[in-house]
Amino acid sequence: MTTNQQIHLVSRPNGEASVDNFKLMEVEVPELKDGQVLVRNHFMSLDPYMRGRMNDAKSYAVPQPLNAVMQGGTVGEVVASKNEHYKVGDKVVGFGGWQHYSVADAATPGVLRKVDTTHIPLSAYLGAVGMPGVTAWYGLTQICKPKAGQTIVVSAASGAVGSAVGQLAKARGCRAVGIAGGADKCGYVVSELGFDACVDYKAHKDSKSLYEALKAATPDGVDGCFENVGGAVFDAVLARMNAFGRIALCGMISGYDGEPIPLKNPQVLLQSRLTIEGFIVGEHMQFWPEALKELGTMVATGKLKYRESVAQGLAAAPEAFLGLLKGKNFGKQVVKLV
Repeated sequence: MTTNQQIHLVSRPNGEASVDNFKLMEVEVPELKDGQVLVRNHFMSLDPYMRGRMNDAKSYAVPQPLNAVMQGGTVGEVVASKNEHYKVGDKVVGFGGWQHYSVADAATPGVLRKVDTTHIPLSAYLGAVGMPGVTAWYGLTQICKPKAGQTIVVSAASGAVGSAVGQLAKARGCRAVGIAGGADKCGYVVSELGFDACVDYKAHKDSKSLYEALKAATPDGVDGCFENVGGAVFDAVLARMNAFGRIALCGMISGYDGEPIPLKNPQVLLQSRLTIEGFIVGEHMQFWPEALKELGTMVATGKLKYRESVAQGLAAAPEAFLGLLKGKNFGKQVVKLV
């Protein structure tokens, strides 16, 4: 354990990101200081928010530094420890980044957390029982505020966040309607996850056709929207919103390459007296224990289903990440490192 492989961000994208923005590096594993632990990462998370951080632009998070390891969530096993609260063999979730080994200052609150893999697979702590799951839980319960009988629509419905939103909405007695790209993803959302309906946006080449499909799936209109995509998909949902509807603005993946995303009919925000709120789940840590308890219980008992796209090996991470931005993944995108 003297050498470590990492992937660094070596240049910023000019428009669409490419593999040339990344570089595989080999570095020395540093000696542990008091309070630190060395983690062998088993899985690392790839998430859409990482694309925004690749830009040197004002955002809710500081840009990813150049010529440094790409940052991101990881799960793994403690292989060396100078912290009394962590022993070799402990399974942990943290923010180890795109690398095989990470050193964590375990004395700092929130840096590392032990997890139990008895009933929950280790990789699930990067998805359904991790940041994406908590994102779904927070946006749905605290912003959409669903009531039994209401209709909740979520875009990117087969992804790590969207799939959890729909299942959590169903658990609260709501009608869950997804929007996803492709017949396979829509079939999975309905038959496997239990959504009431799913609209395949790829099957509708114009806004009128997309609207009509969504209208058929939401005969009573839409009370809550969990938005991950933006663009034409968001326009269609806005046109179906009921008065005093609520919108949790989680992501705008259609605009991650820097292009503006115009709203086709912004007047509907006023006409329908809508509430729209953008959120970053890391700013609401007080809700994480409650969310993780519900999510963990549902996964352990089989009531919350999830799917993973698994890329094999660290070198595969850049291509897998670029594929994620184009919707090539099916479920939560992770990279398997061991």
